[in-house]
Amino acid sequence: MAENSLDRPLLVFDGECPFCRAWVDYWKRLTGDRIDYAPYQEVGARFPNISPEQFATAAKLILPNREVRSGAHAVFTVLATASGKGSALWAYQNLPGVAAASEATYGVFARQRSFFYKATKFFWGIPIEPETYEVSTWVFLRALGAIYLIAFSSFGVQAAGLIGSQGILPLADYLDAAYTTLGRGAYWNLPTLFWVSRSDLFLKAVWIVGIVLSALVFLGLNWPTLRLALFLLYLSLVTAGQVFMSYQWDALLLEAGFLSIFLGSSPVIVKLFRWLLCRFIFLSGAVKLASGDLTWRHFTALPVHYETQPLPTPLAWYIFQLPGWFHRGSVGFLFFVELVVPFLVLAPRRPRHFAAGSIITLQILIFLTGNFAFFNLLTLALCLFLYEDATFEQPEKILARLAPQTGAAGGSSAPRRQAVFPKVFAAFVLFISGFVTAGELTTIRWRPADAVIRAIAPFEIINTYGLFANMTTTRPEIVIEGSNDGETWLAYEFKYKAGDLSRRPMFVEPHQPRLDWQMWFAALGHYHNDPWTIRCMARLLQGTSEVLALLGKNPFPNRPPRYVRALVYEYHFTTPSEKRATSHWWRRELKGMYVPPLALRGQ
Repeated sequence: MAENSLDRPLLVFDGECPFCRAWVDYWKRLTGDRIDYAPYQEVGARFPNISPEQFATAAKLILPNREVRSGAHAVFTVLATASGKGSALWAYQNLPGVAAASEATYGVFARQRSFFYKATKFFWGIPIEPETYEVSTWVFLRALGAIYLIAFSSFGVQAAGLIGSQGILPLADYLDAAYTTLGRGAYWNLPTLFWVSRSDLFLKAVWIVGIVLSALVFLGLNWPTLRLALFLLYLSLVTAGQVFMSYQWDALLLEAGFLSIFLGSSPVIVKLFRWLLCRFIFLSGAVKLASGDLTWRHFTALPVHYETQPLPTPLAWYIFQLPGWFHRGSVGFLFFVELVVPFLVLAPRRPRHFAAGSIITLQILIFLTGNFAFFNLLTLALCLFLYEDATFEQPEKILARLAPQTGAAGGSSAPRRQAVFPKVFAAFVLFISGFVTAGELTTIRWRPADAVIRAIAPFEIINTYGLFANMTTTRPEIVIEGSNDGETWLAYEFKYKAGDLSRRPMFVEPHQPRLDWQMWFAALGHYHNDPWTIRCMARLLQGTSEVLALLGKNPFPNRPPRYVRALVYEYHFTTPSEKRATSHWWRRELKGMYVPPLALRGQ
């Protein structure tokens, strides 16, 4: 081979440098046959204008036109031939200061190759594998279909009693009031298909269609249009659901569902999923410290949490009884996962795998002690993007088996001109979510960004997060009672929330009984702040079957009572000795009246 007879660019490197060989092997996988590679020990003599010392100091890229590029410039040029890797070369050639900084950084790496080889082995492992996510994407999309299926089904069986025409907060009344106040602006501020129809039949059709489309995605029909339809259907329910659909996992599902529409268009979308997971986990920890809550600062929050969380599991009672050192250690582990591990989500391969294991462990522990709907499942699904295809045994066989079903579901085979949009979209998401995250923890504001955030807020595609920033240290519970004479009162029993002292806490996840959950929030305040509680009690006076179906026990099965009232009790877990003596999981103390006796007009 003569110097002037190159058919394609040739990268000449130090073949005696393990660090160089490791990265060159990786670049070969990225660039295929678009670049030739050779150690200078073999081909250096063919280029007499370049001394062995120059070859040993920095890699040299020799182009067919005899141009020689060195160091960082050579590396960036090589990477630019790989799909989606050209931004570094563009910045090197166009942005002031980037070239000088890149060459200085390259010089540091070149002088400390032994150290950086060890770092490469630690962070990436040898050999370094190109990151593809076809297996992870295939599994994630099926998991997303399953989670959508759970979400639509769970809300669907409650929809009539919550927001139907005979429900607690009829969606028709809500939309009518919004249009009266906002005019046509209501269409943007409350994006929902229910502007087309507010009927109970249409409400039922929305969640049933959601179930059907979710099942199709779960079964492998992963068209982007299907995922777009699921996003719009669930957004419609979240908007119409009012306080009953205002939970962070609803927002997280919408944000993840929106990102999923673009899966397969570019590898950058996988990185946006990682960024979402990083934000979600980190903010969950950061808000706990930023709130100034003393139970978090003193590492005493978790036993309080086990007892006072909305719907504990039976295991929560047992873990609550464990000694203080265990609970303090658990808080330490939680802070480690929520404040340190999120940064590893954005790190190279091996730290990223450690992050996945840590987050998965935390989610399993949360799942075992509390009923948080599909929150844990969705977080676990997001962790799939921390594992590249090379993680799995024999990924080639897996991909060959999946290929007929998925096409390029996780690939990036689109032409480069088509890959521009994902990068612009990613830049927009990173920019806006950065301000959203900063605004959650600081007073940093920028008016143009704030204007964009306000404009897109109704669609819940970029959200704020932060669970249990302030720990509730008591457990008030509302007990609704009915009476026919105003003297003898009988309690309505909810399906899942604390009520009967002898009833064991239940595992109900991934289903979310939204009335039970919302009663927990209502008990923390006054009914003036939660007027829907009065609407609920009025429906009980009317004997509305849709609302009664949300409850577990109706003490007035034949006809509704004349009066209803609501009392507030403070609940506590029993001690082991109390449980042995009484078989009770709870003990309680009456704190007062939440809503005084009510009756329908004319009775």
